[in-house]
Amino acid sequence: MKTTHRGSCHCGRVRFEVDAEIDHARVCDCSMCRRRGALNFRVAPQDLRLLTPIEDLTLYQFHTLTAKDYFCPVCGIQPFRRARTAPDLWTINLRCLEDVDLDALEIVHVQGSRLP
Repeated sequence: MKTTHRGSCHCGRVRFEVDAEIDHARVCDCSMCRRRGALNFRVAPQDLRLLTPIEDLTLYQFHTLTAKDYFCPVCGIQPFRRARTAPDLWTINLRCLEDVDLDALEIVHVQGSRLP
């Protein structure tokens, strides 16, 4: 059963809600994920509600320009992104959610560094 989780960046300028049954976290070793240290979880577009307009975030793209990394322009936190391997889904940074016990989650390792 899906639960509604509230999330935000560090300063609170970027706010969102996500409906999900969070049972694991993805840890990717690509150059971006490794540096930001996020715990990722993917959701369908209809399960993410942006409470801050997407235009208020900063977009960063690199390499193939397929992935879309969204950042708060004030504090620099990346609460969510569109991954190159699943551009139709949202990847949520679980560290930005208020009520998730991160220590209780199964960790799934992903080898994004091996993508061409």
